Amino acid sequence: MKLLKSSILLIPVILLTLGVSKANAISNISLQQIIQQDTTKKDTTKTGGKNNSSLDQKVEYKAKDSVKFSKDKSIVYLYGNARVIYGDFELDAEYIKYDQKNSTIFAKGLNDPKTGRYAGRPIFKSGTEGTAIADSIFYNATTTRAKVYGVFSEQEGGFLSGGQSKKQIDDEVHVKNVMYSTCNLPHPHFGLMISKGVVTEKQVITGPVYMIIEDIPTPFALPFAFFPKPNKRTSGFILPTPGEDATRGFFLQNGGYYLGLNDYWDARFQGSIYTNGSYETSLLSNYTKRYKYSGNINLAYASFKDGLEGTEAFANPTKNFSIAWSHSQNANANPGTTFSAQVRLVSTGRNGYYKNTAAGTTYDINAIATSTTSSGINYAKAYANGMNFSLGASSDQTISSGAISVRLPEMTFNVPTFNPFDSKTRVNEQKWYQKITVGYSLQGTNRIDTYDSILFSNDGLKRLRSGFAHNIPINMSFTALKYLNFSLGGTYNEVWNFQHINRTYTSFADNTYTFREDTLSGFRRAGSYNLSTSMSTKIYGRRDFNPAGKIQAMRHVITPSVSFSYSPDFTKAGSGPFNAAVDQNGSRITTNGIPITYSIFEGMAQPGSFGGPSASIGFGVDNTVELKVRSKGDTTGTGSKKIPIIQGLSFNGSYNFLATSYKLSTIGFSGRSQFTDKLGINYNGTFDPYALGLDTLGTGRLIRRDRYFFQEGKILPRLTNFGFSFDYSLNPEALKRKNEVNDKLGDAANKKGLNDIQSEQLAAISRDPNAFVDFNIPWNFSIAYSFQYTNDGNNTVLSNTLNFNGDVNLTPKWKVTFNSGFDFRTSSLTPMNLAIYRDLHCWDMSVNWVPYGAYKSYSITIKVKASILQDLKLSKRQGYYSTYQ
Repeated sequence: MKLLKSSILLIPVILLTLGVSKANAISNISLQQIIQQDTTKKDTTKTGGKNNSSLDQKVEYKAKDSVKFSKDKSIVYLYGNARVIYGDFELDAEYIKYDQKNSTIFAKGLNDPKTGRYAGRPIFKSGTEGTAIADSIFYNATTTRAKVYGVFSEQEGGFLSGGQSKKQIDDEVHVKNVMYSTCNLPHPHFGLMISKGVVTEKQVITGPVYMIIEDIPTPFALPFAFFPKPNKRTSGFILPTPGEDATRGFFLQNGGYYLGLNDYWDARFQGSIYTNGSYETSLLSNYTKRYKYSGNINLAYASFKDGLEGTEAFANPTKNFSIAWSHSQNANANPGTTFSAQVRLVSTGRNGYYKNTAAGTTYDINAIATSTTSSGINYAKAYANGMNFSLGASSDQTISSGAISVRLPEMTFNVPTFNPFDSKTRVNEQKWYQKITVGYSLQGTNRIDTYDSILFSNDGLKRLRSGFAHNIPINMSFTALKYLNFSLGGTYNEVWNFQHINRTYTSFADNTYTFREDTLSGFRRAGSYNLSTSMSTKIYGRRDFNPAGKIQAMRHVITPSVSFSYSPDFTKAGSGPFNAAVDQNGSRITTNGIPITYSIFEGMAQPGSFGGPSASIGFGVDNTVELKVRSKGDTTGTGSKKIPIIQGLSFNGSYNFLATSYKLSTIGFSGRSQFTDKLGINYNGTFDPYALGLDTLGTGRLIRRDRYFFQEGKILPRLTNFGFSFDYSLNPEALKRKNEVNDKLGDAANKKGLNDIQSEQLAAISRDPNAFVDFNIPWNFSIAYSFQYTNDGNNTVLSNTLNFNGDVNLTPKWKVTFNSGFDFRTSSLTPMNLAIYRDLHCWDMSVNWVPYGAYKSYSITIKVKASILQDLKLSKRQGYYSTYQ
């Protein structure tokens, strides 16, 4: 349809010549003439003639070289950059001849005497239609017939070239030997040759159509074709891809029907069938409203029979489903209000949806290896006074176990901190009580923690937990002695739950006990509070070096802090939500002489923070070290720059005076060192100040003792865990280009929505860092390394992970990408993904190969770049599930 639509551009040529045929135009060289049509001779009593309405149009024509006339002035010859404008139609050519007597117009190019090339071809354009170029144009106004030879026109991503086009009296357009291609070269690499065709207002009917590649006709042909030509989104069939799988047999994959509903949404129905009885279906619908919102919904269902006939896997097909919804709102659509959704629910079953369906036949290794999925829907509203409200739903699903946690709905309401005792009209400094700030936050949730197989059963719904949590912080900050920053305050917390637990204990003669736990409905509330104060300051140190040297100075900033917090004991029976554990005789149950209590909010929607007595001092210190070095790019000898050597190296711990044992906490540390602009290392760890000793059970294992390391003669505390990680890109420009592409696609999705092809491209780029192939980046290599060390005194565990990916241009048209890693525990490579891309100008070729591992597979695809011919491709694929399971 789009192929021949541009032939209708001939119609404006008719309008042009009808107007010119009534004009007695006289023009001088390079002088533009504007002639108003003569209407005095027009018989207004007659209604016939479709061209009457065009007689009042103005005709403008000019020529750069010369304008000549025949002896009887009936023929006008325009030479050299000749131009004719009639209404919204424009015609340019090296030579234009108008025969008023015979009512014909002829336009063509001329051979350049210097080069011998044919130049100045006719170029015509009408209104918003695309520009068309032809070798020559001829039109007879009397018969209303027109011929165009060797047309070349760009129409909606495609190019029409060659052949002949003829406009008939009944407004039909006949075409012959016209080629359509998405290749923008004057001599295209490939094209669809339409030997004969008829274009009407509502349809296109063609004779034989065949493909030509590099001027060689191919057997890929159709004896005839019919194309409807409506002025709206078009529906049509999607051809399936044939293939073979060793487990499921021969298949027809991803065939279906595309339904273009309107300019705002569409639908695509697809399915695959296998000769062993397996099948899968999907429905994808995209919707968009420009400057408002966009999104898509994807529903999929599959039934697979694996293994040999007669086996259990064959007799009991694996049922899989997937539900996905994505929605995004334009940031400017409704300022202050946002709505977004990212929903993904999949079946777990045998192997799970991603593995059984090869990630929806995308063969994406990262998606196939997915072990968890998360979903979220959120609405948020920000008010002018700073308050904000959000309402949403979310879920977390573990594919391996089928465990699922659903929170529907979740809501939050926040009031920003304010000064209740301050005045808006105050002009003097704040008094101490005017510095007091108060805030408020509310959180509410309905939560179900269960398994997807029983989520919608009665047992699943009985697991519903509902509750609210209130938080009111009160704080006052001030500065003393110029350098000391103090903060005083406290926080009140209160939780409301609409379910609670009750435990019935049974004790035995051997001093053991059991209990039965029941979940009861009913409103219960409990509150807690804490008081705190803190002090911090900054200490600066500087060391200057030789100004002429590379390192000019070093600055060390130390930020020590100390705090004190207190909270009473909320774990006593009758205090807060805690009840005493009482057996069948009404006696208190104890452990080592200590009475047992339990919280009625344990496992509920809002368990709250109810702990034992605490009066603790917290301490910490943060360090930042910077170097001032001479700048290499400065030629004056005075330029310098700062390099952060240590960023945020902090140590933190606390001491609880009211704790019965282990009053001192472990000492944690973390930081980051930036050695170069490209390389930074994150590190963290924990020191344990307590010594180890043999347990009293005689197992020979070491356990923590309530004795400090220096009491055992140790100099330093034990390092119980340590970790560091870094990532490095040898070519940061590659990462920058990928981020730019992601930003552009994201902006397009946010402003006007993406079609299904662009949506899949964006998803692929998000999943796979090598999915974006940029031939302007000659090479790239990135590595990411992580190291973790853990030692509990009995066992030492080391873990190292190394991941690397990159790409390289073998030639300006060949690119190879790779993505893999190294498992130090097994001393082997993790699954590797190799991809080869070849830029074939208007085509491209891609080869994806997983050479080893559980997901061993390959695919080869040669396809046209332009999305208008997205189905014109050749694919070969061997899936990872091509062996018996």
